[in-house]
Amino acid sequence: MDVQWIEPAITACLKNVHAKLKEAEQIARAAAACAEMGSVSEGVRVSMEIEQLIYDAGRLQDAASLFRTLLRT
Repeated sequence: MDVQWIEPAITACLKNVHAKLKEAEQIARAAAACAEMGSVSEGVRVSMEIEQLIYDAGRLQDAASLFRTLLRT
């Protein structure tokens, strides 16, 4: 199997995991700030945007793990 593309693919996946989680952190901070200022409902509404980012980060991590398995074969 030609594995020259696997390590760059793993690197790309991990960089994207980092970006997604960093964006989720920023949203979580904004949501917490809303809640601390007394707008709990708005905080929850803002935090709903985190779900898709975390899902995407998880799938990217799954892909990186799969590629790692391919490297070992």
